[in-house]
Amino acid sequence: METQERKASLHGILLIVLFSFSAFYIAGFGFVKKLSFSPLIVGIILGMIYANTLRSVLPQSWAPGIKFCSKQILRLGVILYGFRLTLQQVLEVGLPAIAVDLIIVCGTLCLGIFVGKLLKTDSQTALMTSVGSAICGAAAVLGAEPVVKCEPHKTAVAVTTVVIFGTISMFLYPVLYRSGLLDSLTDKQVAVYLGSTVHEVAHVVGAGNAIDAAGGNVADIATITKMIRVMLLAPVLMIMGLFIGSGKKDGNKGGKNKITVPWFAFLFVLVICVNSILQSISFIPQDGLEKLTQAINSFDTFLLTMAMTALGAETTFDKFRQAGLKPFLLAAVLFIWLTVGGFFITKMIV
Repeated sequence: METQERKASLHGILLIVLFSFSAFYIAGFGFVKKLSFSPLIVGIILGMIYANTLRSVLPQSWAPGIKFCSKQILRLGVILYGFRLTLQQVLEVGLPAIAVDLIIVCGTLCLGIFVGKLLKTDSQTALMTSVGSAICGAAAVLGAEPVVKCEPHKTAVAVTTVVIFGTISMFLYPVLYRSGLLDSLTDKQVAVYLGSTVHEVAHVVGAGNAIDAAGGNVADIATITKMIRVMLLAPVLMIMGLFIGSGKKDGNKGGKNKITVPWFAFLFVLVICVNSILQSISFIPQDGLEKLTQAINSFDTFLLTMAMTALGAETTFDKFRQAGLKPFLLAAVLFIWLTVGGFFITKMIV
């Protein structure tokens, strides 16, 4: 019986692998690249298509394999994400950019929780949406999921909101630059503004390249500023684990508080430190190290695509209807805060 269950779970995993390969293929299409839709975003769309069409006719015994991808594979993907970051990147942009990132992240999280309560939005959905808007879009939502431990459809709703408003940002910022509305900022300020307020890393790269094509010089600094913002994911997850854990009671231990410790966040930081050391060692051939890092990052992107696809596979449109418009209103408020508030914060600090 156990062997049959394992085989059924393997079928579920292989299904997600197949969808993930398809996501990579589709993400290579020209019009998809222009939208800066990564395989992660394509993956969750494919997963949702499956959830609303074929899910009802395929064996339910495959579900544990799909859940494995949305849990264990997700954690591994977040850990390996650290190979994209180094401590040297922090030093390159200086303290003002770091300060802007800290204010934006803290302000977005606090505002999101506050507005979520005003709108009477589900607290888990509000927190996931706020984390995605504050840090790095879909990747941050994925990182927060094991800590918040919410239902898959709430994760999908949060991902959808940050993808929509992140895409709007990617097209909006180059328009603002070309129209002269950002003329009061230097190129460095524009770069920090872009990196500290746009949702997804891919969107920052897309918007930065569009501004550079219009005569600016912001893409590199914007990307580094964004990656520093990504580094803040680890401390945010640790703090979330303490706060969420302190509010839960463990019924098996006399009502004591049960603290949720996101161990994968510590491993994420450890990987960043290891990568920083490797990048700074002079006797290691840089070409070989770069190829190895690229291979790890490609593998990590595939793991995260599997996790996103699995989350999408557990999300039906009925659950979106249950969530209603409130998460999107919350994301819209956060988008306005990032666009307007981020402008003045950057102007004052950088």
